[in-house]
Amino acid sequence: MSFLVVYITEAHPSDVWQMQSNIKDQVVFASPRTEDERASVAGACVRKLGIEIPAVLDEFGNSTEHAYTGWPDRMYVIDANGRVAYKSKPGPFGFKPEELKNAMVRVTEPH
Repeated sequence: MSFLVVYITEAHPSDVWQMQSNIKDQVVFASPRTEDERASVAGACVRKLGIEIPAVLDEFGNSTEHAYTGWPDRMYVIDANGRVAYKSKPGPFGFKPEELKNAMVRVTEPH
């Protein structure tokens, strides 16, 4: 089983809608205007938030975010056939760890 964080459109950019938690965690960034800026912001967020799961970057056209409706953040389980086996409600309030765990068990059980 593999885990990835996919960095998509910044949920709370300082030039749009800033959250107090971003200020506290020192992850305050304006909306990136280029692919390089997005990569820089994503890298800074990963480092500052101490994310240890491998992270990848959605391309600037947001194709991954659009395909998975991931904004502002969600958790998914993708089965061995590439199908969505679980999709959380928007986080963090929609995250239900027990549901995620059950979905992960279902996709790893022998059939």
